[in-house]
Amino acid sequence: MTEGSIGAASVSDAAEHALAAHDGGVPVALLVVINAPADADLGRRMVVTGDAVVVGSLGPADLDVRAVALAREALTNDARGRHRMELEDGEWEIYVEVQRSLPELVIVGAGHIARPLCRVGALIGFRVTVIDDRPEFANDQWFPDADRVLVVDYDDPFKPIEVRADSYIVLVTRGHKYDYDCIQQLLSSDVRPAYLGMIGSRRRVRAAFEALVSDGVAPDRLVDVHAPIGLDIGAETPEEIALAIAAELVAVRRGGGGGMLHGEENVLGRVARGRGK
Repeated sequence: MTEGSIGAASVSDAAEHALAAHDGGVPVALLVVINAPADADLGRRMVVTGDAVVVGSLGPADLDVRAVALAREALTNDARGRHRMELEDGEWEIYVEVQRSLPELVIVGAGHIARPLCRVGALIGFRVTVIDDRPEFANDQWFPDADRVLVVDYDDPFKPIEVRADSYIVLVTRGHKYDYDCIQQLLSSDVRPAYLGMIGSRRRVRAAFEALVSDGVAPDRLVDVHAPIGLDIGAETPEEIALAIAAELVAVRRGGGGGMLHGEENVLGRVARGRGK
C-alpha cells in the first residue's frame, strides 16, 4: 500500500475519489464493510485507485491485504458486489464498487451527421466532445447533449483534447482535406485510440489510404482505422448514418460481431429440427 490511514476512509474521501474518476481521472474501487464480527466495524471504508494508492483501512491488517487484492481484481474486471472473507475473528462481508469515467467520444466536425451522432452517443453512455473550427456550428445550442463543444483550429485540432487509449474518435468534417489532416495527425501519434473512424466512400477511403502510405504512414497502422465508417445497415439519412456509426462504436466497445442475431441464433431452424425428430 503506497498511501494509507489508520482509520477508515471518510465519506468525503470516497466521494472525492469517485468524482475524480468519473471526470476522467484514475479509476477507483470503493470498499465498505457491510457485515463484521463487531458492529463498530460496520461501514468502514477503503479507497483503492488504479495507480495503487490506498486510502483508509477496513480493520485488521490481514483483512486490508485481502481487500486491496480484491479491489485490484475488481478494477481489472470492472467487477462489483459482495464478498465474504473468513478471518480468525469471524466472517466479514465487503461490498466493492468500481468507479471510472465514461469513455469519451470525440466527434470531429459539427455538421449534419454530428448532431444525431452526439445525441445517440450520449444516450449509449459516452462523454461526447464535439470539435469544429466554425463557432456558428460548434456551440451548445447545436449540441445540447455534448459534455464539451470546442472551437478549434484544424491545423492542430486535438490540442485541447487528451487523446487516450480509451478514446473513440469519429471524423465527419465538412471536407476531405480536414479528415485527412486529422487522421494523419492521429496515426503519427504513439497513442492508439480504442476507435478511429473516418467517413467516406470506398473510393475516397482508398485514395486517402494510398496518400497516407505515400506520406510515410505504416500500412499496419491503417488496420486500426474504421473506414468506410459504421455498420452496413443500408443507412441513407444523417440520422441513419449516425445510428450505423453508433452501432459500430458499441460493437467495438463490447466485442460484438455486428451481425443480425436472428440469422446467427437460427432459432426457427432449431425449432424445425426439434419438431422433425
